[in-house]
Amino acid sequence: MTETITHDVIIVGAGLAGSWAAMVASREGVTNIGVLSKVYPLRSHSGAAQGGIAGALNNIRSVDGKLESVPVGESGDDSIESHMFDTIKGSDWLGDQDSIEVMVNDAPGIIYEYERMGCVFSRLEDGRIAQRRFGGHSSPRANYAADWTGHVLLHTIHEQALRHGVRFYSEWQMMELIIEDGVCRGVVAMDILTGELHVMRAKAVMFATGGYGRVYQITSNATANTGDGVAIAYNAGVPLLDMEFVQFHPTGIYKHGILMSEACRGEGGYLLNANGERFMENYAPDKMELAPRDLVSRSEQTEINEGRGIGDDKQGIYLDLRHLGAERIMERLPQVREIAMSFLGVDIIDEPAPIQPTAHYSMGGIPTDVNGQVVIDADNTPLHGFFAAGECAAVSVHGANRLGTNSLLEASVFGRRAGYAIAEFIKGGAKLHPYSGDGVSRQRERLDNFMSKSRQNGNGRGQPEQVAAIAAELKQNMTDNCGIYRTEEKLLIAREKVRELRERFKRVVVMDSSQRFNTELLTAVETEHLLTFSEVIIEGALNRTESRGAHFRTDYPKRNDEQWMKHTLAQNTPEGVALSYKPVHIFWDRYPPQERKY
Repeated sequence: MTETITHDVIIVGAGLAGSWAAMVASREGVTNIGVLSKVYPLRSHSGAAQGGIAGALNNIRSVDGKLESVPVGESGDDSIESHMFDTIKGSDWLGDQDSIEVMVNDAPGIIYEYERMGCVFSRLEDGRIAQRRFGGHSSPRANYAADWTGHVLLHTIHEQALRHGVRFYSEWQMMELIIEDGVCRGVVAMDILTGELHVMRAKAVMFATGGYGRVYQITSNATANTGDGVAIAYNAGVPLLDMEFVQFHPTGIYKHGILMSEACRGEGGYLLNANGERFMENYAPDKMELAPRDLVSRSEQTEINEGRGIGDDKQGIYLDLRHLGAERIMERLPQVREIAMSFLGVDIIDEPAPIQPTAHYSMGGIPTDVNGQVVIDADNTPLHGFFAAGECAAVSVHGANRLGTNSLLEASVFGRRAGYAIAEFIKGGAKLHPYSGDGVSRQRERLDNFMSKSRQNGNGRGQPEQVAAIAAELKQNMTDNCGIYRTEEKLLIAREKVRELRERFKRVVVMDSSQRFNTELLTAVETEHLLTFSEVIIEGALNRTESRGAHFRTDYPKRNDEQWMKHTLAQNTPEGVALSYKPVHIFWDRYPPQERKY
């Protein structure tokens, strides 16, 4: 008989958002918390973020293009108000301004809380936290720890969660979200080590499962970032918000996609084409390399498309850091140098590094309010007992494009806020609702069906298919037809291809029949998730006949506020993806829409 595991709270995902929520809820008196992670918690993708966490501390100012410390007691040129406007502008006016206001106001406090917990930030000579420039920000407000920022933040909060008695289930794969009668009642999960499935009942469930960059061929995302939480919530009837907005980072390692931090440009790195030209002066003359990521990535792709790319396939660009000098690179970009040497054989002290745009961040996801409560329609109706935060969620602080260093901030701020909300929910008398379904049997049948096809030669449906081949075709399709530049013609090709792949996936063969640590079976589950939400990305992009932020339609190259200043909601129906819309929250008297120029 399958064991049922019961907690007051189940959190899926052990990165910054999930660990903050668990730590805070436990600190507030909720003692029975379980955190599931399909990787070892300290391998969560939050740890891969390099360049910094945004917050207007005003420790540094820019004078004549050079950075200097703001003397203690003096006021610099940064402010929370400036951080807010930069984020709104970066979002191309699709970010909800009430949510953005919450995030930027919470920013200094959360950074100082990290500091009090022992986070090892880089320091100024007087001991204050060091800050650097980042793309799209008008002041240096990226608070950093060399280029290991996400790593040290994750270690700090994980230690605090352990200190407060949070239980971690390491290497467990979530399979299903249990919702009955409008109430979230738990999850079905698999212990990857044993292959056993369990019902995990809880009074509250929170998803903090990260992004879905693995749906693209070239991506900075870890292999675990397959959008499991987004797909599973969608399958359970939860709508998804703004999935068409996928950010491409300008500086992924050529042919690998592994991230070279935006800190490279924050420290003063140059982008060069095959002619040795700093081409950003043609696209963003005021900001140059420190324009927002969507603009820089498109600029790079334009240079490549027009024949000025580098490399054997002419699909790359150079990132040049040589002028920074060895001392500065070793002090502030040691990880970047190590990555370039390991994957390119290039020492950035002496040579420029070949890079190219890489799928990096998902602005869309599970819709929530500012306290992590999941909402299910345009009226913001809450789903009882279900919360989400981090990259899998869409509180919509990023809108159509995220500014660098706002991701670690978002995960931390809204993870913490969700923790307080969950604690209040549990301590306010939340009930452990009964579960009458049989999710374990349903998921066991799903898994057995993958493996039985190898014995039944395709289950009578034709030639068996291999998971790896379908995944590779999906990623190539999304890259070619739903990438940086989009057209109706390409998006229609993308949609048809995804539908074809979903049909072929029904004949997938998993040859490994073992129960313990069956990675082939896990890949099949993850690929099914990729196929589930990829069509949502395509449908949203096809329907949005404008260009805004990271969504750029060459057949509709202008932003269209009259028709498209609204969020996309995508619902799973028997007939396929059903789209509807909800308004963007704008402070019209403070931040009315304007042309986005840099």
